[in-house]
Amino acid sequence: MEKLYYSISEVAEMTGLPQSTLRFWEKEFPQLRPHLTSGGTRKYTEEDISVVRTIKYLLKDLGLTIPGARERLAARRDEEETKAAVIARLQSIRDELVAIRREINATDAMAEDTIVDGEEWSDGDVD
Repeated sequence: MEKLYYSISEVAEMTGLPQSTLRFWEKEFPQLRPHLTSGGTRKYTEEDISVVRTIKYLLKDLGLTIPGARERLAARRDEEETKAAVIARLQSIRDELVAIRREINATDAMAEDTIVDGEEWSDGDVD
């Protein structure tokens, strides 16, 4: 089950950004407005996290300035969010594929070391 709200520390961990950067971006980008509790605790929704990822993409990947990113985000938010989401998904897929490759390599290494009755075992051997 997905959570409805995430803390600033969870969002920082998810995005690889310092908490101070997230707080700064709240001041610079009107699209980023996490809910504040009465105690001042920030609560981010999935939409807020999507905005953070889009801002990160614009600033870090495209190298835009804050005013340039603010302008682009306002004008083409849906397009930029889609690009950021695609990049995040592709990175996730890459990580999964790397993990699968490691598993296959480990399995292959174990299969090469398997010996039955003093002889190597293969799938084609039948008793």
